[in-house]
Amino acid sequence: MPEKSMDNAMEAASGAHFSGLRLSSSSSAPSSPSSAKASSVRSFSPSAAASAASAAAGAHRQPFVIGVSGGTASGKTTVCDMIIQQLHDHRVVLVNQDSFYRGLTAEESERVQDYNFDHPDAFDTEQLLECMGKLKDGQSVNVPIYDFKNHRRCSESFRKVNASDVIILEGILVFHDQRVRDLMDMKIFVDTDADIRLARRIRRDTVERGRDVNSVLEQYGRFVKPAFDDFVLPSKKYADVIIPRGGDNHVAIDLIVQHIRTKLGQHDLCKIYSTVFVIQSTFQIRGMHTLIRDRDITTPDFVFYSDRLIRLVVEHGLGHLPFTEKQVVTPTGSVYMGVDFCKKLCGVSIVRSGESMENALRACCKGIKIGKILIHRDGDKGKQLIYQKLPNDIAERHVLLLDPVLATGNSANQAIELLLQRGVPESRIIFLNLISAPEGIHCVCKRFPSLKIVTSEIDVALNEEFRVIPGLGEFGDRYFGTDN
Repeated sequence: MPEKSMDNAMEAASGAHFSGLRLSSSSSAPSSPSSAKASSVRSFSPSAAASAASAAAGAHRQPFVIGVSGGTASGKTTVCDMIIQQLHDHRVVLVNQDSFYRGLTAEESERVQDYNFDHPDAFDTEQLLECMGKLKDGQSVNVPIYDFKNHRRCSESFRKVNASDVIILEGILVFHDQRVRDLMDMKIFVDTDADIRLARRIRRDTVERGRDVNSVLEQYGRFVKPAFDDFVLPSKKYADVIIPRGGDNHVAIDLIVQHIRTKLGQHDLCKIYSTVFVIQSTFQIRGMHTLIRDRDITTPDFVFYSDRLIRLVVEHGLGHLPFTEKQVVTPTGSVYMGVDFCKKLCGVSIVRSGESMENALRACCKGIKIGKILIHRDGDKGKQLIYQKLPNDIAERHVLLLDPVLATGNSANQAIELLLQRGVPESRIIFLNLISAPEGIHCVCKRFPSLKIVTSEIDVALNEEFRVIPGLGEFGDRYFGTDN
């Protein structure tokens, strides 16, 4: 590219930067052996993008539903409480099957001692399904409150339960109905010795539910134990995990929590594309996203919190590089078996927003080489001006491609194609960004299935202007203070 054209292109890039370049049929790109391949890239029409945004706007992240079953007083509630405590950085709600007991009629109340509360018919399963369905759809629900002393629901009192990341459904018969089981992503059965369960039930029903010991023992012999043998124990076969000793089994609970964290960290697109990685969400990360997405944040604060998030994305991306084992001697004279970092590495920023990620990369990798690629629309004709300044030996290196926003994926695809032309293997490219649109992920991953994408959040969709929704606006303008 002539020097004058280069200057004009760089000057144009200092204006508003459009994240996710839109390609029109009249645009001209540099010819390459892969031009035929490039022509197969899916294009986006405004109507299609609007439809996608509209459909996705009503969508939401499906909560992770856990069913916890087991005999009466087996320690189900204790297990649930321990899971909730360890998942402190996620929103977790507990729904008890006991809340859905049917209220007794006047006739049944007169003969309450003959009523079997451990039979499946004692529960209002239809209302339970309705409440769980709403929670899974992201809606708040009013869960009934059951009065165990009067054996009826509190007609004017409800417990409001909000949509959450994790829903735990706990009860003795939550595995009995297949419709309820089908709602669950994980099924846990708490297995505890029968004598221990009986002792716990006597203590619970006498202290918390105002019953005498004789009535508890009579009910246990007539209803509780037969119902356990007929309904609860047979449902054990549906469990994914069986926890012996209940809340005393800390190892089992730790493993369950670790599995849940893994599942919560997986976006649906990560299940489709094994090369897409979203860094694990915490309240800190969500808090920083809340700040940088706020249109009223000051530029210094936007830069500060963006830099924090970028650093996390870069560190996560570096974790996907190959390593070799290395043995060193510590100051104490001891031998430490560790690993050695990948030496053949470079960064490539897509000008200009990608330049905001360079400092974080330099802070993590001392003396790293960083190249630049400029892809910009020239006027209304859509002509592409492409400038590249890359390390001479880039074909021998792993490449971290930097751009904070992945929108349509078209500009990313052109940058990746340029790297391939320079001899960089597709599997050695890791694309780092702060937010990604599903359309961009599909576009890039379908064309380059061996390339890895590391992002901090996957947003809902693109709107009719091909901007990420909810997004964070024009990142380059906000970061470099040129948005006014």
